[in-house]
Amino acid sequence: MGRAFEFRKARKMKRWSAMSKIFTRVGKEITMAAKEGGPSPENNLRLRMAIQNAKAANMPKDNVERAIKKATDKDLADYKEMVYEGYAAHGIAVLVETATDNTTRTVANVRSYFNKCNGSLGTSGSVEFMFEHKCYFKINPEGLDLEELELEMIDFGADEIESDEEEVMVMGPFVEFGNIQKALDEKEIEIIESGSDRIPMELKTLSEEHKADVEKLLEKIEEDDDVQNVYHNMAE
Repeated sequence: MGRAFEFRKARKMKRWSAMSKIFTRVGKEITMAAKEGGPSPENNLRLRMAIQNAKAANMPKDNVERAIKKATDKDLADYKEMVYEGYAAHGIAVLVETATDNTTRTVANVRSYFNKCNGSLGTSGSVEFMFEHKCYFKINPEGLDLEELELEMIDFGADEIESDEEEVMVMGPFVEFGNIQKALDEKEIEIIESGSDRIPMELKTLSEEHKADVEKLLEKIEEDDDVQNVYHNMAE
């Protein structure tokens, strides 16, 4: 299996099992997508992808519809997507993706988490270079020749197709997200889930004691309602 496939799958299982607020975060993505490109999934790629991801997370249909309707609320503040970078204890790089209606509040909160856990919030670009920004598409493999598909998808920017007993993933650089999605749509291949991940170039191994120090910070960050995703380069 490819490094990106294995890392993404392990990280997803751990993160989703720990995130009790997953519906809130998926709902925010739906609302942002609907506000940005309109409430019709047929005409709004980002919204269509967000709804697919909601289904993959077993989010109730009523929650999805409620999140779309929120986008028409004139009193709803616009969300800004901000990325924060820093170091946890023991030199672990941490990258935090947020969606917030109050950047002053969010950056203050994120900085406080780092400070309280012996870390430090850095400047833009301070750790981002340590991660590959990848897009992924979980697809329905029914009737597909995966070797043939891989050869075809290379022309559209994909650089990895991996499968196991549970899922089939098409992956590529994040900048190729639109090209890969369009190609899968044109081939009428069902996309079950899609999104992006930041894969660390190298993993840093810590002792169990030091790992616990880092996990304390990660847990604090993930509990924040403004936080969408947290990435790090600590070996699990």
